[in-house]
Amino acid sequence: MTKRQQLEMDRGQDGSDSVHPLHNVSSDRSLTVYPRGDGQLVVETETLGHLTPRRTHGTDEGRTDAKLPDRPSVHGLSPDLLVPQPATLEPLDQHIRSHTGYPDIIYQATLIPPANFAMVAPFVYRSSFPLKKNFPFLLKLGIKSILTLILEDYPVQNVKFLRENGIRLFQFGVPGNKEPFVDIPQDMIAAALATLLDRRNHPILIHCNKGKHRTGCLVGCLRRLQHWSLTAIFEEYRTFSAPKSRHMDQQFIELFNMAHVGPLIDTNHLPPWPTLL
Repeated sequence: MTKRQQLEMDRGQDGSDSVHPLHNVSSDRSLTVYPRGDGQLVVETETLGHLTPRRTHGTDEGRTDAKLPDRPSVHGLSPDLLVPQPATLEPLDQHIRSHTGYPDIIYQATLIPPANFAMVAPFVYRSSFPLKKNFPFLLKLGIKSILTLILEDYPVQNVKFLRENGIRLFQFGVPGNKEPFVDIPQDMIAAALATLLDRRNHPILIHCNKGKHRTGCLVGCLRRLQHWSLTAIFEEYRTFSAPKSRHMDQQFIELFNMAHVGPLIDTNHLPPWPTLL
């Protein structure tokens, strides 16, 4: 079938003399599409060196700048954003902001929580050792205090971050439970629990190096104060300590003497969640 026959068939289907734009482009013509200043597209066909008006539906027939059907918006972006003119090209983030008015918060760095991060109770969190890349996340969380269980001196960059943002540091140097000679001291855990149970220190983040064993022991003892069953406590411990859960840690949680905690607690500032105290 020749192109002329195809055009005649198209005319006969709707009874009009209008021709679909795609059918009006023959092999000896070239099609050019470019944006105008108002965001609309202009379509031109060229035959033997001169412009040939595009045939379109409706009253726009014969115009070389007839509007195409309105393009659907993409998340409310304007047409000139979707097809920017070469003379006004600019960095993409700046271009989007200037044409949409989206707030700059969209372009802030991604907030990255520390590894093994989780909420223990309202305004009490746990994690591995926070790195510099985690600092914006801690600020967004509104952390007021950090309770660390490491033995080593706190890193200089972390101390600087805490000072600049008014965050208090509580350090309870606790060795890990490693058979046969190293045990976690109960008095140190009791003092750490008293710090956790003072709501004036909230929001507070607990961490050791990996947020697994020492942190797991402290959280496990806190769970006993919260009336958790040992089955649930050990399940939570193993969730964070896997794949290297320690039997000694679970034994420490089970045998920890809660009587060590009571004398250290200020009952006027207990958090509003159930405890044995």
